Amino acid sequence: MMQQELTTDLTFIKPFDEADRKVLSPESIDFLKDLIVKFSDRRKKLLEERTHWQKKIDDGVLPDFISETISIRGGDWKIQGIPEDLRDRRVEITGPVERKMVINALNANVKVFMADFEDSLAPSWDKVINGQINLQDAVNGTISYTSEQGKRYELKSDPAVLIARVRGFHLSEKHVLYKNEPISGGLFDFALYFHLNYKKLLEQGSGPYFYLPKIQSYHEAQWWSDVFSFAESRFNLPKGTIKATVLIETLPAVFQMDEILYHLRHHIVGLNCGRWDYIFSYIKTLKNHSDRVLPDRQSVTMTQPFLSAYSRLLIKTCHKRGAFAMGGMSAFIPSKDLEQNQQVSNKVRADKELEANNGHDGTWVAHPGLADIAMAVFDKKLGERQNQLTVSREEDETITAAQLLSPCPGERTEEGMRANIRVAVQYIEAWISGNGCVPIYGLMEDAATAEISRTSIWQWIRHEKSLSNGKKVTKELFKEMLKEELNVIKQEVGEQHFNQGRFTDASALMERITTQDDLIDFLTLPGYQLLD
Repeated sequence: MMQQELTTDLTFIKPFDEADRKVLSPESIDFLKDLIVKFSDRRKKLLEERTHWQKKIDDGVLPDFISETISIRGGDWKIQGIPEDLRDRRVEITGPVERKMVINALNANVKVFMADFEDSLAPSWDKVINGQINLQDAVNGTISYTSEQGKRYELKSDPAVLIARVRGFHLSEKHVLYKNEPISGGLFDFALYFHLNYKKLLEQGSGPYFYLPKIQSYHEAQWWSDVFSFAESRFNLPKGTIKATVLIETLPAVFQMDEILYHLRHHIVGLNCGRWDYIFSYIKTLKNHSDRVLPDRQSVTMTQPFLSAYSRLLIKTCHKRGAFAMGGMSAFIPSKDLEQNQQVSNKVRADKELEANNGHDGTWVAHPGLADIAMAVFDKKLGERQNQLTVSREEDETITAAQLLSPCPGERTEEGMRANIRVAVQYIEAWISGNGCVPIYGLMEDAATAEISRTSIWQWIRHEKSLSNGKKVTKELFKEMLKEELNVIKQEVGEQHFNQGRFTDASALMERITTQDDLIDFLTLPGYQLLD
C-alpha cells in the first residue's frame, strides 16, 4: 500500500511492509505531518542563517559571544528541573539502534544508554525503521535477539535509562517528502520515538528523553523547544515532560551555551562536550583562517588549551543554571592483546579522571568493556553524591573568545596524514555499506572522527601547509597517498573483503570531498545519496 492513501500531505517513497506499519500507524503519521507542516519553513530559514553566518567567518570575522543576549548571560535564572531517573548519569554508553547493541548497551554497567539515530548509524530506511522497533521493544521490555550461532540476548531486570539521539538539524529523511522536498530527519526520529513510547515511559517513572546534536545557535534550540511544547500540548502533557540534553559539538554553539540553556529551559537537563565533532567544527568553521590550522589528529587532545577552555566553560555555565555538564566520548575499545589493553585502560582512566576532576557530572564510553573503568573513576570522585552540580568553578578566570579559538600546537606528519586517509576511507566504506559505527585501529570510529580526518587534509591542502618532513601538502600528494593507502587497506582487510566491499566508491568519495575547492559541510550528505 502506498502511503498517499493515508495522508495527502506527506509522500512516502517506498511502499510499506510489515515493519513499516509497526511504527508508521495512521496516528503516528498524523503527528509527524503536523510537526512537518508547522516547523519545516522555520527549519529552512535557520539552515539559511547558518550559511550567512559562515560567510562572515569565511570573510575574516572570528566567532564571539553575542552582545544582544548579554542580559541572558548575566541573569539569575535556572532550568526547570531534572527528573529523578536522570539525576545520576555518571557513565553513559552510546551506540547505534541495532537490536543486539541496544540489549548489550542497556545491560552494561552504565546509568544511561544513548541510542543513536545519528553519527553512529548509517540511516538507510530499513535501519531507521528497525531502530524504532528495537527501541519500542526495549521500552516495553520485550526485546531479545538470537545470533546466528544460537546465542540469546535478553534485557536484564534493571536496564540503563534510555535516551534517543535524533538526527542532526541539517539531515533530511529522503524517503518522506513534503512539498516535494525531503523532510527533517530529526523530526522524523523524534515524532516516531515520542509517539510510540511516551505513555509507557511515563508509566515506568521515566520519560521521553532526547539528545540533540549539531545545534549551532540558540535560535535552533528555541525551534526544538517549540517542537517539544507543541508535542506536549497536542497530547495534554505538562510542559517540561520532554527532556533533552544538547551536544555542544559545534564551534558557534560554544559561544551561546547560556542562551541555548535559557531558550530550552523548560526541557533541557544538560549540555554535553561532543569533543570529536567539536574539533571537526573548529576546522570547518575556521577553514579560511590560515593561523588556525590543526596538527595531526592524535595531538588534538583535551589537554590542548582551546579544548580545556571549552570543557571548563561548559561546566561553569551548566552548573550555574542547575544543568548537567556531561563529559565526552572515549573512542578506545578493549584489545585482546594484554599489554595493549593495559595501555587502553590507562588512557581511558586518565581521560575520565581529567573530566571528573574538572567537574563533569558524567562521561561517555563507546564499548561496554570500558564501562567499569569509567564507573570506578566517577564513583571515587562522587562518593555519596549523584552528580557534581555543586562544583561551580566560580573561581575560574573568565574564559575569553581568544582562548576558545587559540591555535593548537603540534606536528603535521606524513604518518598522520596517511593514517587519516586510511581511517576516513574505511569509515566511509562502512557507512555507505550501511554500518555507521566501526572499530578501526583500536578506536570506535563514527562520522565525527572520519570528518576530522578528511577536513584536516582539505585544510592542509587549502593553506599549502608542509609536513614535518618538508613535503608540501597538495592535491597531487593527497591523490598519490590515497592510491597507496588503498593498497594498504586491501592488504589489511584481505582481498576477498576488499573486493566484496565498496572501497572503490569510498575512495572516490574521499577524493572528491577532500580535493574540491569548496569544503562540503558533512560527508554524510553525499554519503546519504549512496544509501538505500
